[in-house]
Amino acid sequence: MAHPVRVGIGGWNFEPWEETFYPPKLAKKKQLEYAASKLTAIEINGTFYRNQTPATYKKWAGETPPGFMFTVKAHRYTVTRKPADEMKDSVKWFLDSGVAELGDRLGPINWQFNNKKFDRAYFAAFLGALPKEHARMKLRHALEVRHKSFEDPAFHDLLRDHGAALVSADDDEWPQADVATADFAYARLQRTRADEKTGYPARELNAWAKTFQKWSEKRDVFAFFISGAKETNPAAAMALIAKL
Repeated sequence: MAHPVRVGIGGWNFEPWEETFYPPKLAKKKQLEYAASKLTAIEINGTFYRNQTPATYKKWAGETPPGFMFTVKAHRYTVTRKPADEMKDSVKWFLDSGVAELGDRLGPINWQFNNKKFDRAYFAAFLGALPKEHARMKLRHALEVRHKSFEDPAFHDLLRDHGAALVSADDDEWPQADVATADFAYARLQRTRADEKTGYPARELNAWAKTFQKWSEKRDVFAFFISGAKETNPAAAMALIAKL
């Protein structure tokens, strides 16, 4: 039996979407509820810059339907600590902000490393600092990396040892192929174009649909249209969901 494939966008507040996605005059406080009715997942990006409160996470969960999931980008502070004890403290600090209040809407946590090269000792310590559970919630972790030094079987082995996923990226600057290291896959599609109504041409969306269906034979799949021609990302996500 195939695993679920959830498709969405990054965030839900973006002014151009008031013209290209949301119904006219829809109140901002209703935007998440509307987006969650059309998509099956959303990656929360704002948490990379600022921690939220437990009440906020709980509110977001309450505005989405059963089966919908959020992925959460971990605060940038958590990926800059060097000593192992500091890593553990910063990870706990972020998780204690209330992430578990998303309940069954909580998908993987994305730990994004923008300016890091592969260092086996560092990443062994970092992955060791990521808990399997928090506040009685099972956690799933994904690492997003942006340097060629991570094209190393030793890094992939570390991810497998800890059951963490490698975030794949369809990106012009830092493309990252999928490597199966966990029981889920996490993809960020970042090449939407303004001259395409659905962001990606139909033939490319068809190819991604087939790819994700193949991945879903063995893993849960989370796929997000991020960056690129951001105004087209909701249309791209809805088009892909229709093909799936």
